[in-house]
Amino acid sequence: MSQKRNRKLITFLGGGAAVIATSAWLLAQEPVVPVFHAKVDLVVLTFTVTDSKGKYVNGLKPTDFRITEDGIPQKLSTFAEGDRPAMEVGEGGVLKPISPQSAAAVAAANSAEKAPDTFAGTSVFVLFDTSNFMYRGFVYAEDAIGDFIRGLDKADSVAVYTFSRNLSRASELSADHQNAISGLRTAVAGDDTALYNGLLLGLRDAAKVPGRKVIIVFSNGPDNASMVAPDDVRTVAEDEGIPIYVISTNDVNKDPISSSVFRRITSSTGGKAYWAKTWQKQVEAFDAIREDIGNSYALTYYPAANPNEGFRKINIEIVSDTAKKYRVRARPGYRPRSY
Repeated sequence: MSQKRNRKLITFLGGGAAVIATSAWLLAQEPVVPVFHAKVDLVVLTFTVTDSKGKYVNGLKPTDFRITEDGIPQKLSTFAEGDRPAMEVGEGGVLKPISPQSAAAVAAANSAEKAPDTFAGTSVFVLFDTSNFMYRGFVYAEDAIGDFIRGLDKADSVAVYTFSRNLSRASELSADHQNAISGLRTAVAGDDTALYNGLLLGLRDAAKVPGRKVIIVFSNGPDNASMVAPDDVRTVAEDEGIPIYVISTNDVNKDPISSSVFRRITSSTGGKAYWAKTWQKQVEAFDAIREDIGNSYALTYYPAANPNEGFRKINIEIVSDTAKKYRVRARPGYRPRSY
């Protein structure tokens, strides 16, 4: 009986080992599902406030705004208006100079090599379409861009890019506006248009710069050479928090596809699209953008705990009796980065 029991025990143990081995083999065959965690270091919001007549509303303070993300109230970290230096927001909305620690944190959030010396002004990235579609109005476009750069505030920095099939950095980001104009004058027209390729690369450069920034695209409209989809570029811009302005020399009714794309990209980033066929209209569009930059608000915050790892909706509410008469133009939200 003893030997029988031993044989049964051995058989049972052997069978158990086989089951364990089989289970391990099956587990090994199942695909490994990666787990992504959302991480948001700092959210940057640039926006404008206008009244019922379309005039800019200036002089608002941090305490005039209530920012929510998916309905969750947020505590402001920094605040700035126009070309004034950004200030740190203390208790009760009291503004004070930004500490070196906060400056370093903003630089880290933008993957910058070092913290900025000042948070004054706006970093302006101009993307100039030099494709063969621009032959006829090339010189006029250069003049309009040059006048725009000359009219920027001294605190603003400018970078000029030209693009046709490829993107070229005509001048690096600098507060030397004359240098930017000199780089602009080296532009040469020709080749197909890869607008969205150029815009994506411009976005990647702008994302590394701390503080306020905008991208201005001057283009004829049609894109016939890009490898990336416009909605993919829009998503990147939206998540980076960089307002995009587009000035198209094309007729809005002749190219409805490009017109629709420009509207989506600009509205989802807090920018604006202009259709300017004549040189005079182009100058007016640049003047309007320059005015927008000079009258914008910029604030930052570290998001409160939020389980949503997808698109997070941002709402900017003005907490005053006259708020109903005001209109805020800003990006609608963002997606946190995965790591």
